[in-house]
Amino acid sequence: MANEIRIAATEDTPEVLLDDKAGAFKISGRSLPEDAFWFYNPIVEWLVGYSKTPIANTEFHFNLEYFNTASAKQIFKIANILSEISRSNPVKIKWHYDEGDKDMLASGERFSKLCGIPFELVKN
Repeated sequence: MANEIRIAATEDTPEVLLDDKAGAFKISGRSLPEDAFWFYNPIVEWLVGYSKTPIANTEFHFNLEYFNTASAKQIFKIANILSEISRSNPVKIKWHYDEGDKDMLASGERFSKLCGIPFELVKN
């Protein structure tokens, strides 16, 4: 497994940083990929591998401006993997949202409830 995944943001895809050596995990920006499964599959696969030997404390940041329905399914997969990791290792999920963005706040609350892991809701 590669130690890290770095994907630069585009107009339709988020910036992704998964680096277990540095303890940096984030997805930020806009998530509107034409094929969300194709875009997120390497991320999901990396996290599945990571889940076998996670670092002592995982802190994952979601800082999304917007995401489409297809992306929501992939974000849910990621949150579920993090929830699984949290059964044996500490995991903190920080869900960032812009002040006044009630939809993004509600999305964070919904993902947290569905995955059964508390999200820290962080106002930007």
